[in-house]
Amino acid sequence: MISAIFLIAPHLARTEHLEEAPELLERDGVTFSLRGGPRQPKPTDRVWDCVAVYAPDELTEEEFQALYEASRPQVPELNLHY
Repeated sequence: MISAIFLIAPHLARTEHLEEAPELLERDGVTFSLRGGPRQPKPTDRVWDCVAVYAPDELTEEEFQALYEASRPQVPELNLHY
């Protein structure tokens, strides 16, 4: 199972569990592209699924990085070590 993290807007993200992580997915009329993963987090005090990160396809790399950083406080998977 893969935890797919959809970065929607600063401080707004949604997590879904998927069997696979395709390059593009559409959610609520928005096309999301795979920006990272899926990767298996290093062990912690709990077992984590592989993590894949998606963001709106139209974002530049710089816009994605800013959205990622803004989302880190709300999304524990973005703070794991891989």
